[in-house]
Amino acid sequence: MVSVGDIAPDFSATDCAGREFKLSDFRGKKVVLFFFPRAFTPACTIEIRAFRDNQALIESKGAVLVGVSVDNHTRQCDFAKSESIDFHLIGDEHRTISEKYGVVWPVLKIDRRATFIIDEHGLVEDVLHHEVQVYKHLDDVLVKLGAVPV
Repeated sequence: MVSVGDIAPDFSATDCAGREFKLSDFRGKKVVLFFFPRAFTPACTIEIRAFRDNQALIESKGAVLVGVSVDNHTRQCDFAKSESIDFHLIGDEHRTISEKYGVVWPVLKIDRRATFIIDEHGLVEDVLHHEVQVYKHLDDVLVKLGAVPV
């Protein structure tokens, strides 16, 4: 798994709103890049709703929000539509992005629940990894961005 202090691996993809997303285009801003196992599963739905409901707060702290799972583009976009997701949501069916970040479970071939906070220079500032505690990622992100008191 990519570690704190590493240069965040660059990638480009088309998100569910049809926007081209290239990580390196966001230098100068923080990026909150979170990986989740599968669209439409109960825990992932809870997690994505929590990020959705706090998107404005995250963006008010100068960060860009990006979600990735190994779902195909169509399934991911159906999920985005059903949950009214406006941030960058990317289907990584071929696991290209997920492999770069080292988050694919070896046997299951789905993403671990991991969040990377990438600084303005493209360096990984923090790595959050909580498989079961779906709210913990958002809570930790908000603390790290200074959006809530410690």
